[in-house]
Amino acid sequence: MMATVIPVLLALASSGTSTAAERPQLDCHVGPVTKSYGKNDWLLYSCSDNRSVVVVAKPDNPAFEFYFILVPGTDDVELYGEGTGDKAATEPAFQDLKLLSVTDIAALVSETKLVDGK
Repeated sequence: MMATVIPVLLALASSGTSTAAERPQLDCHVGPVTKSYGKNDWLLYSCSDNRSVVVVAKPDNPAFEFYFILVPGTDDVELYGEGTGDKAATEPAFQDLKLLSVTDIAALVSETKLVDGK
């Protein structure tokens, strides 16, 4: 199973040309909350920036060993995905996740904090 603590190096939308040393390191371990995207269950963890969310395939999900990262900007959400899961399972989830707004992501962050007791 993928680790529940996912350190992620991300270039935020405003730092598209920055070097790896300048990118913030995020620890994404608050949660998880189980949500269904693409008709499969995923674990959601919020990150140390209190804005970003990592969506990890559950072990019984055909997309297992795949995760998405959602990074909200001012008006939109950047969506990244990586892993070896079944594309037939990751693509429908991607289609669902790309519909999430900045407000939706903020609500998910709050939900992960409730589960984590923070």
